[in-house]
Amino acid sequence: MKIVITASECVPFVKTGGLADVAGALAKVLKQQGHDVVVFLPNYKKVDAKAFALKTVYQGLQIPMGEKIEKADLKVSTKVEGVPVYFVDNPGYFNRDELYRTATGDYEDNGERFVFFSKAVLEGLKAIDFQPDIIHAHDWQVGMVPTFLKTSYKYDSFFAQTGTVFTIHNLAYQGSYPRELMYLAGVSFEEFTPEKLEFWGSMCIIKGGIVYSDIVTTVSKTYAKEILTEEFGRGLDGVLKNRQEHLYGIINGIDYDEWNPRTDTHLEFNYDAKTLANKEEGKKKFLQNCKLPYSAKTPVIGIVSRLDPQKGFDILGEAMEEIMKLDLQFVLLGKGDTDLQNLFAAIGKKYPKKTSINITFDNKVAHQIYAGSDMFLMPSYFEPCGLGQLISLKYGTIPIVHETGGLADTIKEYSPTSGKGNGFSFKEYTGATLVQTIKRAVALYQKKAEWAKLVSNAMKSDFSWDKVIPEYIELYEKAAHKKETR
Repeated sequence: MKIVITASECVPFVKTGGLADVAGALAKVLKQQGHDVVVFLPNYKKVDAKAFALKTVYQGLQIPMGEKIEKADLKVSTKVEGVPVYFVDNPGYFNRDELYRTATGDYEDNGERFVFFSKAVLEGLKAIDFQPDIIHAHDWQVGMVPTFLKTSYKYDSFFAQTGTVFTIHNLAYQGSYPRELMYLAGVSFEEFTPEKLEFWGSMCIIKGGIVYSDIVTTVSKTYAKEILTEEFGRGLDGVLKNRQEHLYGIINGIDYDEWNPRTDTHLEFNYDAKTLANKEEGKKKFLQNCKLPYSAKTPVIGIVSRLDPQKGFDILGEAMEEIMKLDLQFVLLGKGDTDLQNLFAAIGKKYPKKTSINITFDNKVAHQIYAGSDMFLMPSYFEPCGLGQLISLKYGTIPIVHETGGLADTIKEYSPTSGKGNGFSFKEYTGATLVQTIKRAVALYQKKAEWAKLVSNAMKSDFSWDKVIPEYIELYEKAAHKKETR
């Protein structure tokens, strides 16, 4: 099949979160399995043109934005896995220090930026004469791609046989903007209704992706059910229920070429399931780097996360004093909400011998936390999929999770009786329940034979993309068939 992957970020070019990992891995594995794949991205300032050998392949795309015409050039890199990655180049929209926001808030013209990008994807495909069977658009930033194909591009013969798949990575981010964006988008106000693009008086881009795509997916089966409810539907549960027949949940895969403790170049001590003594040696070095003492009896709990209430930092903050009473060490890497940053920085100062609080993001340190910790904490209030728990399983670092979304789909409570399970989980979203779950994990850690069995279970868990791709191919075929039979 001829497949287009389009998103606002993609590894290894530019990344702020798991969306980038999914877009990059999906393109790579589809290519490896013989499909004709191209990727479309904005040409952000952060993209290293020299490192990825970007070359201009088309100049002067003309993109109508209301009454004005914006121009774009197309650049391409084929340096990663041989997949052509096309970059839409418009300095006015994308030559900025960050992708979406600064410390003071989102860029005010994000709606315009990504409407422009979505149009440029379609015009760019015509410019390079790549006529796709499927366009797979990821998250609100490219929700206008399926919207345009069913509205202003409805009669464009170039896309007559193109089906669309739209993936929701996090429904909390919706891309709602003043109705005036409809003018810039060039979409008829006939589409500005509660059944289509209108949402509480605004134009909602993710709603367009949901309404107009042939197939809607999200990144776990449980999250696909959760977003049909008022609690997790973010006001769009009714719209999603209308598309329920065409809504699917597919758990994200993980790229084991990047996330593998046996080959991880960020680690001083590599290991696998047969050489776990090396994991312990790595833990000693890791704690030394964190300026924390080592004890074979004391487990290390690691977190790599955006600091956001969604990620469970509200109940974790409540529980930290109780957690600090336990015989454990706590290492955190992440940044985000200012109040949470201040809270955990204060905890670090109060407990310097038990914690290492790193209010930043560093990829090398992230790898070292996955390997050097004994447990990995993800107490998220909701979690569409989550990659952290999948990575930690591979590293023999046991997840402790709130039973929601992709966490519920991938982490099963360990049973000492049956010897089955790969982590610890809790249902009730409270600080007290979180503390009790951590206590269970710390208690089992002292039982070395049982802990070894749990670590073995974790490292045998397989969430490779090779297992996931057939599900996507099946949906691509359904989307293409829907297009053919309309």
